[in-house]
Amino acid sequence: MNKKIIIAIDGHSSTGKSTLAKELAKALDYIYIDTGAMYRAVTYYALQNKLIGKDFFNKKQLINNLDKIHIDFRYNPDLGFAEVYLNGKNIEDKIRKMEVSNYVSQVSAVPEIREKLVAQQRKIGKNKGVVLDGRDIGSVVFPNAELKIFMTASPEVRARRRYNELQAKGQKVDFEEVLQNVIQRDKTDSTRATSPLVKTDDAIELDNSNLTREEQFEKVLEWTKEKIKE
Repeated sequence: MNKKIIIAIDGHSSTGKSTLAKELAKALDYIYIDTGAMYRAVTYYALQNKLIGKDFFNKKQLINNLDKIHIDFRYNPDLGFAEVYLNGKNIEDKIRKMEVSNYVSQVSAVPEIREKLVAQQRKIGKNKGVVLDGRDIGSVVFPNAELKIFMTASPEVRARRRYNELQAKGQKVDFEEVLQNVIQRDKTDSTRATSPLVKTDDAIELDNSNLTREEQFEKVLEWTKEKIKE
């Protein structure tokens, strides 16, 4: 399998896009780019600098500060994947908390933020041999990606997965709050003016409501091998 391709994985929140993307990248020896983590990093920066909160969002100041936000990924051999760094500090765990989840859709809807991060994503993936996951990879970032996958599952299934994941990390969360967050993020992601979440005509839909991680991985690996052969 010498030919290298771009694999774009889009879909709703908490469908396991990152997990699948990491597994695929490892199996193919590709670079994995967690685009969602990049938007979470900007959201974390906004929260830390009190630029966003329950009743306010200082978009102008955040846009003005974009040149001060430096995001990079550093591979952790103990974990087997790259962790997210913001201005030289490891924020991998911090960006996965509910507080960040509650605001990330608002932040990622800002056109200037998307423009900056999309440029970074294209730069990393220009030589192919990459797996990216997010909301607009196949539609905006790499519309010519050789393999596009659109992941979905019912809101209840996704909320249960997210709830279990947060509980396993020791976070005290309410299932109803997680479910409402999932539903609200679906609405925000799908209706925003800039790069809304859409399934492109050439994307393969993967509903994993009733699939195990292993079943899902084998199915997508088969699709990948077929594309590489073409």
